[in-house]
Amino acid sequence: MPKEEILLTRNIQEIAIDNPRTINKKVAWVNVVNAGKKEIEYLRKKFGFQLTHLQQCSANVFTQRPAIHHYDGYIFAVLHFPIIIDHTVIVTEVDFFIGHGFLVTIHNGNLPALTDFFSLCKKDGEGLLSYKLESSSILLYELMDKLLNGCFPLLDQISLEIRRVQERIFQQDSKKAVSEILALRHNVINFSTTMHSHKKIITKLMEMKSTLVSPKQLQECYKKLIDYSITIWEILENQKETIEILNSTNESLLNYRLSEIMKTLTVFSIISFYLTFIAALFAMRTENMPIVNRPYAFWVIVGIMGVVAFSIIMIFKRKKWL
Repeated sequence: MPKEEILLTRNIQEIAIDNPRTINKKVAWVNVVNAGKKEIEYLRKKFGFQLTHLQQCSANVFTQRPAIHHYDGYIFAVLHFPIIIDHTVIVTEVDFFIGHGFLVTIHNGNLPALTDFFSLCKKDGEGLLSYKLESSSILLYELMDKLLNGCFPLLDQISLEIRRVQERIFQQDSKKAVSEILALRHNVINFSTTMHSHKKIITKLMEMKSTLVSPKQLQECYKKLIDYSITIWEILENQKETIEILNSTNESLLNYRLSEIMKTLTVFSIISFYLTFIAALFAMRTENMPIVNRPYAFWVIVGIMGVVAFSIIMIFKRKKWL
């Protein structure tokens, strides 16, 4: 069989990629989900990885920053990738151990791109370059290619959210737009933080040496990954700028509405002041008060108030304050 799947424990699966047309040794891909003490001990005994590195791969430990370390016999790398859960970008971690003839991945099982690629290698991976060359460095390249390409649908989803917010703003639904803009800001910041160090890590991975693949071919492959990371970063920068523009537009609309409300309240306050003044004036109990105590006095006073209110409104309109 060109590929063999070995189920070591409930959380450890191993695929042996073996091309019968070559004389190279097969490549083992050990995929670990939610690593616990048993899984860490298994990897330590089988591959001789340093315990300090394995402890960072525990399911209960989240490494705050990406890193890559070169050691005799293997390379240890930590990378973060974004996923979207309930419209929120969440950061998930993948730990890589790569050496001659093996690739070990440790993660929480919530990355669809990694899970799908593992299933592809398990079922029908004969069309892959890693099957043709049986190189762990090429297998890592193809896995990274899937993981980085898996970021683009998430970016598209954020772009759709940006368009919805834009439509909401110009439909003058500014209150809901405020919370949605804050959510978009949060998602883009998390996404940017996740992808910030990818270019640097991939550049260091280009320094790997392979006995099966020429340095030129290896650099060409990993250069594509760098191009992907640059493209993702540029899209994120454009999304950041768009969100800031939408936020400024929304704030301008809110300020305009606030000024209109304040203008209306000011007009009513001025009218109320003069009407109150007139009412208080005619309420004074003095002798020889005109109009008061005469027939239809109430309606005359109401008429005076109406004329004053109308005059104030006309003055505001003539001044173009309304």
